[in-house]
Amino acid sequence: MFLFMMTSESKKETFSGAIRGMHCASCVRTIENALNKVPGVEKASVNLAAEKATVVFDPEKAKPTDLARAVKNAGYNLEVATDEKPPMGAPGHDHAAMLREMEEKGTAKKLWVGIALSALIVFGSYPSWFSFIPRALTDPFVLMLLTVPVQFWVGSTFYSGLKLLLRRGQADMNTLVAVGTLAAFAVSAAATFSPALFTRGGLRADLYYDTSAVIITLILLGRYLEMKARRRASEAIRKLLGLQAKIAHRVVNGQEEDVPLDSVRLGDILRVKPGEKVPVDGLITEGGSALDESLVTGESIPVDKVVGDTVIGSTVNQQGSFLFRATKVGQDTVLAQIVRLVEQAQGSKAPIQRLADYIASIFVPIVFVVAGLTFLIWLFFGPAPAFSFALVNTVAVLIIACPCAMGLATPIAVMVGTGKGAEMGILIKDAAALEAAHKLTAVVFDKTGTITKGKPSVTDVLGESPDEVLRLAAGAEKLSEHPLAKAIVNAAEGRKLSVPAASDFRAITGAGVRAAVGGQSVLVGTRKLLRENGIVDEPWEKKLAPLEEQGKTSVLVVVDGRVIGIIGIADTI
Repeated sequence: MFLFMMTSESKKETFSGAIRGMHCASCVRTIENALNKVPGVEKASVNLAAEKATVVFDPEKAKPTDLARAVKNAGYNLEVATDEKPPMGAPGHDHAAMLREMEEKGTAKKLWVGIALSALIVFGSYPSWFSFIPRALTDPFVLMLLTVPVQFWVGSTFYSGLKLLLRRGQADMNTLVAVGTLAAFAVSAAATFSPALFTRGGLRADLYYDTSAVIITLILLGRYLEMKARRRASEAIRKLLGLQAKIAHRVVNGQEEDVPLDSVRLGDILRVKPGEKVPVDGLITEGGSALDESLVTGESIPVDKVVGDTVIGSTVNQQGSFLFRATKVGQDTVLAQIVRLVEQAQGSKAPIQRLADYIASIFVPIVFVVAGLTFLIWLFFGPAPAFSFALVNTVAVLIIACPCAMGLATPIAVMVGTGKGAEMGILIKDAAALEAAHKLTAVVFDKTGTITKGKPSVTDVLGESPDEVLRLAAGAEKLSEHPLAKAIVNAAEGRKLSVPAASDFRAITGAGVRAAVGGQSVLVGTRKLLRENGIVDEPWEKKLAPLEEQGKTSVLVVVDGRVIGIIGIADTI
């Protein structure tokens, strides 16, 4: 997953790319330090939970490939597009999700092998506890053979920490696990092949295969649970991307063809049919309809669109068919910008998270110092067998001192919070805003769809005979699919009115309907529609003002050229 943004005033580029290979909070500091050392980089920020790096840099001094090289040298991988960057929701995002899924499946496979072998090793290590275990399983060589795949295959992911220590003199959580478990395995292997090395010095040739295997398996279990938490936290973006149309109907020389969304280009003429989603942003060139734009605006009442009006990608066409010219595609569409905002919020850091990352970065060296002191203290001042106690306690310090919980707590909370917010229509700009939310003393809500039902209904019927006004209007609107028409019909049926059949029905896009009802010509629509038909009734038009001031949608009902009433419609609480 990657994206570019330009800030014209500073002529800086912002690059955001997925990071592969991070496992702990100290990895964050390592990668940030590597990126900040690249000439031209102004600021680098890495988010562990989102597995993403965001870098602000001078394009004249650095390129994304330079950033990727720096991350690679630090022992990790940064995804960079080599071809034309894909549009939002196209294969680039699917590829990143696929890589995460493959990594999770691979970890799950290792975890199950680790659990099975660790169980056998524990059984064989404590025969007095498990009398049903075959004697052969207690043999030191058998235990060693069972531990080898756990140590070097199940735990292979931890050896990146050793590479980092040897190549760059840096340490992370992987280094702690690798050093600790290898120490336990090496001492056990020495005791297996040459127990005399220990017994000659008055020590017992104890085996710690179970310690190494169980520690690796438990920490891998923690990693697996972290992966699942990250995947769940990222589902909000996938759901947003799922709102897009899958194909577009492109019209070329009068011929219509279905093309994938990522094949749409600026200037293409596209057709949208009733009930379909608008594929990209554009400008209507022929026809008209009413569009449900609640995805973007939150307004439940469809917006009438005619030639010259703009349409937003992923909004839903209610009725009618129209042609439009694509003006924004890929990463420039409104939905892509919404997704980008959610991604940026999930990748941003709250102030408290920066403090946690800093503490985690200096935590590992401190742990090594404490582990060394622990070994020396137990070796010289501990009870017999001193070496065994020193080794076990040193390994315990190395393993237990994992700062992952501290490093993951805040970013996971930010990802879940921003993701859930996006699902509910709440876009949170960044983690700092989320952290400051507990200080709010007043909240301003958008009314429609938030504190209202999101479904229009009739609230007022004005006229000499309100029931007759509603009955005739419902008869004319019964053949319409417009939500306002449905609200009028539902209101008539709710009052147990007999809705007459209509004929010669005609929907007028953005204005209203006309039909013959019970031998009468009925017109239901806006003030503009009436005037276009030569009907002017100022007294009735003045009665629209109070309803409109309350935010209600009002329609005039005309029978045989005479206004007989007004119907007010609103989204109720």
